[in-house]
Amino acid sequence: MSQHIAMPSKPSDSSSPHPREASSGASDVTGPIQPGRERPAWLKPLYWLDDNLEKVVILISYSGMAGIIFVEVIRRFFFNLQAPWSTSIPVLLFLWLTWFGASLNVKQRTHLSLNEIRMRLPYVGQFLCQVLDAVLWIGFGVMVIHFTSAQVELAWMNFAIVPGTDNVMQWWFYLATPLAWTLIILRVLQNLWQDISRFRRREPFNLQPSIMD
Repeated sequence: MSQHIAMPSKPSDSSSPHPREASSGASDVTGPIQPGRERPAWLKPLYWLDDNLEKVVILISYSGMAGIIFVEVIRRFFFNLQAPWSTSIPVLLFLWLTWFGASLNVKQRTHLSLNEIRMRLPYVGQFLCQVLDAVLWIGFGVMVIHFTSAQVELAWMNFAIVPGTDNVMQWWFYLATPLAWTLIILRVLQNLWQDISRFRRREPFNLQPSIMD
């Protein structure tokens, strides 16, 4: 008669998690981040404008300036010709380039802001500096919009023509300043909302932005 020897069962480790729990925990750490809800199709053009508006204006104005100057230099030196408006249009296009470039820098936080000092402040001090930034930007922007809008209105009422042209109005170019500063205020409010959200989550502020973003 054969003797049956019962092998002792391996004690279960009570500290090891349940397989479902283990797999669930692993997925939380190493699993892919679930994408958020897809943006509605009718909002995609607005998001594209929000991302690229300043870049498009800068590209058009800079290309116009460079193209006019390049062509007119060639015409002047090789053909002894020059359009009478070639010295005035590029200067006015520079308004669009400058102010919308300022808006892009505000959006990307690449303007001068003394970040070396802010980084040495405590967390609450950094947040208060961000709020002070927004207040100063908005206050200065309101003043700029008020006075430059009066300049645009004056040029429009007097039918001011760009020198060297017959029907190109000056207010078309002067309009760049109030429009760009309105966009600057919008970018400031967007950044302020991001800062408030980070402050609530106790996340670090973006005090070292990259100019190449």
